[in-house]
Amino acid sequence: MLDPKLLRHEIDKTAEELARRGFVVDKKTFNELESKRKDIEVATQQLQETRNRESKAIGIAKSRGEDIAPLLAKTTDLGNQLENHQAELNVIHQQLENFYLKIPNIPHESVPLGTKEEDNVEVRKWGEPKSFDFEIKDHVDLGEALGKMDFNKASEIAHARFVVLQADLARLHRAIAQFMIDLHTHKFDYQEMYVPYLVNANSLRGTGQLPKFKDDQFNIDGWDLSLIPTAEVPLTNLARDTIFNLDQLPQKYVALTPCFRSEAGSYGKDTRGMLRQHQFEKVELVQIVHPDKSYQALEELTSHAEAVLQKLELPYRVMSLCAGDMGFSAAKTYDLEVWMPGQECYREISSCSNFESFQARRMQARFRDPDAKKNHLVHTLNGSGLAVGRTLIAVMENYQTSEGKIQIPDVLQPYMNGQMIIE
Repeated sequence: MLDPKLLRHEIDKTAEELARRGFVVDKKTFNELESKRKDIEVATQQLQETRNRESKAIGIAKSRGEDIAPLLAKTTDLGNQLENHQAELNVIHQQLENFYLKIPNIPHESVPLGTKEEDNVEVRKWGEPKSFDFEIKDHVDLGEALGKMDFNKASEIAHARFVVLQADLARLHRAIAQFMIDLHTHKFDYQEMYVPYLVNANSLRGTGQLPKFKDDQFNIDGWDLSLIPTAEVPLTNLARDTIFNLDQLPQKYVALTPCFRSEAGSYGKDTRGMLRQHQFEKVELVQIVHPDKSYQALEELTSHAEAVLQKLELPYRVMSLCAGDMGFSAAKTYDLEVWMPGQECYREISSCSNFESFQARRMQARFRDPDAKKNHLVHTLNGSGLAVGRTLIAVMENYQTSEGKIQIPDVLQPYMNGQMIIE
């Protein structure tokens, strides 16, 4: 959530910055709500002062033996007026809160201008797409021909956009996830976490999934619980209502979890294969850092996700997302896009973002500054390190052979008991 002071004192400047991402601030509604809030607060303060004076007058009249009934009636009436004002003020505060919750984060000054995917800027590339001297297959044709990938059976069990992986492909999927976790914990000092796969509405609000993405959640009837869309939600909420000591920062978490998304806004998009599913696994990286170090942390976190692709020797590129293509809560985002031979294009496999204090303000995640003798909001970051299913797709397509077999990357062979090929 944005700092309310930005809207109260710099609404024109804030609206201009938000316009970079195509968001229009309803200044008329905000000004009306703020005007009501101020008027009621002033009236409440005046009533309180009047009641205090009348209460003192009651004491004086009582000491003089005077009739205090009229004064008591007046203070009772003032008390009723105060209760009505407070109830009205509570409604206004809730309306303002709802207003704030619908406003996205302000883009960092380094974020490219633009409103759509085509406006994103390539930052760098790594590796060269492999040249094949045979007809390339995509992961669906490869997996089904091997008899180890079954979308029809998954659809019978559940619904469209699910998959059953069998034997070596299931093992390869698990090997990829284990390799990622080991890399991030052993080399980059992330702390592995096991977290709930169901979260409450406060957790979803804390990271910005609510109210913006309410329709994308799988909700549990009769419970204030939803299946997680990403481990970002439970991992980041570990910092909710927490005050860190300065020497406790940064906090670096990693978790492997399933992710569940209804994909409500993507009907008909990427329906073939495993690219966009209702259930998938992801290794998630989250950092809780000092505000002065968050953009350095963004570069480091992105490099940690890149390291996975480099060790798997998968060609990729890093894209700086334009203001209009970023997620709701992000101040700056890098997307990693891996080369998919079956589609002959780069596809997103990781998104790494700095949210600055946007999530921390919602969660009241703070740190204690001993010099200033006050608490400040931390900055939060997260990134995929990586999406396991899409990494499996990239490995299958980039390591396919002319016979339809799949070579296993060197770094994954120890996780496959030395197996070198899937056939």
